[in-house]
Amino acid sequence: MLQNTLLRRASAATPLLRRAMSTEAASGSMTLNFNLPHETIYSEAQVSQVIVPGAAGEYGVTADHVPLVAQLKPGVLQILHEGSSEAEKYFVAGGWSITHPGSKTDISCPEAVKVDDLDSAAVTSGFEAAKTAFASAESGSLAQAEAQVEMEVNKSMGAAIGISLG
Repeated sequence: MLQNTLLRRASAATPLLRRAMSTEAASGSMTLNFNLPHETIYSEAQVSQVIVPGAAGEYGVTADHVPLVAQLKPGVLQILHEGSSEAEKYFVAGGWSITHPGSKTDISCPEAVKVDDLDSAAVTSGFEAAKTAFASAESGSLAQAEAQVEMEVNKSMGAAIGISLG
């Protein structure tokens, strides 16, 4: 009896598992909303895929993706538009991604800048300034924590434009 119940539950979950574990790109487009506190970058935009720098790892969202809420880490958010093989890339400092049923994803970030607009000299200078602030701050202080966050964000920006910061 228990075995029959488990088999029924497993077979009922199979379509969901197939959908959640699919490696095939979904056909069609999805709706993207991409917002900053001071600007809406995309509102109800139709795109083919979004590659998200999730705190638990990078992942792609396509049409019919399972609902998901994810915290973003500093990294590159990639948007693939219909008919284009080149991704539009934004560096995001963090934020949240919420994928809803019905092929709709909302991305909210405190800051975002196009990767092409990042200045390597400014990123390097920001990293060095944060590194100095970290070294001179009292151990365990708020100032040291803020400097550490600033170092990590600048390090991630550097990685987005191909420079390695120590």
